[in-house]
Amino acid sequence: MSVLDEILTTKRAEVAGLRRRAAAVEAEAAAAPRSDRDFAAALRRPDGRVAVIAEIKRKSPSKGALAPDLDAAATAARYAAGGAAALSVLTDGPYFDGSLADLRAARAAVGLPVLRKDFTVDPLQLHEARAAGADAVLLIVAALPDDALLADLQALATELGLAALVEADDEAGVERALAAGARIVGVTNRNLRDFGEDLSTGTRLAGLIPSDVVAVAESAIRSVDDARAMAEAGFSAVLVGEHLVRSPDPEAAVAALAAVRYQTEGDRCATS
Repeated sequence: MSVLDEILTTKRAEVAGLRRRAAAVEAEAAAAPRSDRDFAAALRRPDGRVAVIAEIKRKSPSKGALAPDLDAAATAARYAAGGAAALSVLTDGPYFDGSLADLRAARAAVGLPVLRKDFTVDPLQLHEARAAGADAVLLIVAALPDDALLADLQALATELGLAALVEADDEAGVERALAAGARIVGVTNRNLRDFGEDLSTGTRLAGLIPSDVVAVAESAIRSVDDARAMAEAGFSAVLVGEHLVRSPDPEAAVAALAAVRYQTEGDRCATS
């Protein structure tokens, strides 16, 4: 069984429990105020610099403990001070030591849009994200082999006022994301079967994402040079976690990443 399969087995068991209070979750989501924080717009900076989605996480299945004492609100504030465009908050408990409480705390601390990063396998999780105040959700193509379900989740996110970051790790995944109607496509440099990392995944797949779709590079970005490589490949945004939570000065680390420029359509025309 792959790492992803193990996580998804656990997640489906969690969802089974969530369904026992489905009516309450959906009611809470319906009563929650609509977000005024535009996640997609935040990922296209008008100055042509890379938008940094700064991640809050304490551990990972592949690396173990990263920042076990991390305070979500304080970390969010430091990321915002460094110029982060948005936040990503891990809400999975068993494998990442996160929670929806972290998402609520981070969002209350800053004015940035916040992505709920979790393993979505059921529509009810989108209602749960909406109720918790998320501005965006993660849909992992490799975790959703049913094209109809992927498209339905994308559509439901839109209906609920949530942006959807649809994540792929290969060519077929990018094609499936686009076919499902994704307006934000993430390419992870992590192989989701064995959690190995390879930055060449991003450089290989970036060109498959149309210019009118926001392109986000994820995982294995641990330096300004890594972010620059992703920007040069065509990504306007990078999602960075481990590098930031391990940094002794996350504010400065975000600022350094956020200074990287990406090649806009105008830049390409000017140099062609």
